[in-house]
Amino acid sequence: MKLSDCMPQRISKFAVGMILVAAALAMTIISVTILPIIGLVLVVPILALAVYVFKMHLNDQCEIDPSKDN
Repeated sequence: MKLSDCMPQRISKFAVGMILVAAALAMTIISVTILPIIGLVLVVPILALAVYVFKMHLNDQCEIDPSKDN
């Protein structure tokens, strides 16, 4: 599979991850100023979801496997 076939998956994965990180940062700022306890409780799952998205594997054809040297 060509690299260009995997670019939409990589870009969308990165975009979703960055949106979640931005949402977590925005919620952190809001939680510090407006809702200290409730806001921080909401930030943790959003940040965990962002980490999960960044660690999520693409399909087998698009994954980079360092153990395979071609």
